[in-house]
Amino acid sequence: MHESDDPTGRLFDAGRGCSVFSQRLLAFTGESAERVDDSSTEVLYVLAGTGALVVHDAEHELAPGSAAFVERGESWSVADADGLSILSVLVHGPEPAASPFAVFDLAATERQSATAGRQFVLGASPDSGCASVTQFVGLIPPGRAPDHFHIYDEVIYVLDGEGFLEIAGEWEPLRPGSCVHLPARIVHCLANTGESEMRVLGVFRPAGSPAEAYYPDGTLAVP
Repeated sequence: MHESDDPTGRLFDAGRGCSVFSQRLLAFTGESAERVDDSSTEVLYVLAGTGALVVHDAEHELAPGSAAFVERGESWSVADADGLSILSVLVHGPEPAASPFAVFDLAATERQSATAGRQFVLGASPDSGCASVTQFVGLIPPGRAPDHFHIYDEVIYVLDGEGFLEIAGEWEPLRPGSCVHLPARIVHCLANTGESEMRVLGVFRPAGSPAEAYYPDGTLAVP
């Protein structure tokens, strides 16, 4: 885990032990040049500011809570950006997507249930044409869930709230801007120590349901 204090916007990548993803912060003002990655699908989430995502000569409004994915080889840019801050996750060596891109409003997306009273809303996923990953916002009530693990590799960014991440009896504090990489099958617990809901943004691979979790003995944790 680490904080998002790198002036280059770099969070997790192969140099920090995460070969599956490159997680980074992007900042835009006004118009941007076209961007394209020929080897990675890019999954985006708007943290702050406003603007428009330009793909295939069409503009799509962006505001906090907007999300999108752009398939590898597809160019994109932003227009009319005003303090636009985006969390980007590059998915290396992706599966072919069913759509070249898609844009979502996660603030208007229906909540679904996970374990220990937790909920989530889905962004990019195979159902929306992004075959490689699932993107979601996790909504965590105050308290500590049981230790568990997932069978996917995941990167997390804390949006709101405070708590801690515990692994093997050691814990690290979490606050807005904290970043976490959880390799598949590592037993962990993410706890909310505040009095209100904690929000985290997750992207994981292989794609699936954020509700799928297993207790340390391998038993499926059913929502």
